[in-house]
Amino acid sequence: MDAKVAFRPFEQRTRSRQWTATPNGEPRGFIHSHALDELWFHTGTACNLACPFCLEGSKPGDDRLQLLRFDDARPYIDEALTLGVKQFSFTGGEPFINKDMVRILDYALVLRPCMVLTNATEPLIKRLRQIETLRNRMHSLHFRVSLDHFEAARHDAGRGDGMFAMALEGMRSLYDMGFSLSVANQVLPDFSAEEVSRRFAEVFRAASLPQDLTRIEFPEFYPPGTDVAAPQITLGCMASYQTESSRREFMCAFSRMVVKQAGQARVYACTLVDDDADYDLGDTLAKSLQEPVSMKHHRCHSCFQFGASCSEMK
Repeated sequence: MDAKVAFRPFEQRTRSRQWTATPNGEPRGFIHSHALDELWFHTGTACNLACPFCLEGSKPGDDRLQLLRFDDARPYIDEALTLGVKQFSFTGGEPFINKDMVRILDYALVLRPCMVLTNATEPLIKRLRQIETLRNRMHSLHFRVSLDHFEAARHDAGRGDGMFAMALEGMRSLYDMGFSLSVANQVLPDFSAEEVSRRFAEVFRAASLPQDLTRIEFPEFYPPGTDVAAPQITLGCMASYQTESSRREFMCAFSRMVVKQAGQARVYACTLVDDDADYDLGDTLAKSLQEPVSMKHHRCHSCFQFGASCSEMK
């Protein structure tokens, strides 16, 4: 365990019965945090798009998670430094809907590398001049862009007409400025992995981008609040199918996410469980690292079975 992360008695909060046990009464599997390598910030569920498959349920004007302001983020950036954080990452919604996004990045990039998840469309394109000012900060800024499919029509079916072309325009602008890029897409089960790689490479090449851009593929995570009949992860499952080393690769073992709800910033276990209040681990990062994290959320099974991770830390 990282010497800076010590487990102490944790404040007791009311949680659902399934935090510690499955519906059949078996002991639930847990993950113990060993460090805070990566701190995520949810910039708010407001988005310029309304994709029906969005794992955050984001859309224009949405406030399930409120816009995170600079004054909300700064104390957690500062606290994370005392815990040995290596990277700050940002997700939404669309982060560049948030008027404080560039200011937050300007502060964070003096301290650590940063990554932003974005759809690279109008909100980002309108802020390109501001974003360009971040090129020469002390640490690097990386962008991960959502491209749902290598066919424009399939991408636009969920995101709106012209969004595929606009995303590539945003990517080209970022690349020409010198920022590094990657792409996120859901697994496309109707195509072989080789075909998917080849077709995306063609898209990148045609857009004057490196054809070997890193792609992160995700399983279906389902919109927030969805009742999914996922297999239960018990204590026995964690012992039988995971090792000490593999358990350390779960995001909740080395990261946390800050969200804003009802005017207050809170720390959640990871980027995939903010629709379940059981995963609210307190109001400070140090406090959040004291408590083992239950594997009860249906998205935990994606991490357990597929090794899914939102992180791109090297």
